[in-house]
Amino acid sequence: MDLAKLDPAQFVREVRQEVSRVTWPSRKETLVTTGLVLAMSALAAVFFLVVDQLIQLAMRLVFGIG
Repeated sequence: MDLAKLDPAQFVREVRQEVSRVTWPSRKETLVTTGLVLAMSALAAVFFLVVDQLIQLAMRLVFGIG
């Protein structure tokens, strides 16, 4: 691309045009999606806590530590 063809004003116009085409989520969609992300994160945290505790218990039994 030739540097002489770069036009910042044209770039800004194109960006505004693209942003106007975006379909933005509604407030309800955003809240539902956020809730699902938080719930899945909490579920993953609990899962990994349980798995970690089981591995810790197994290591203590195998190596007789603690």
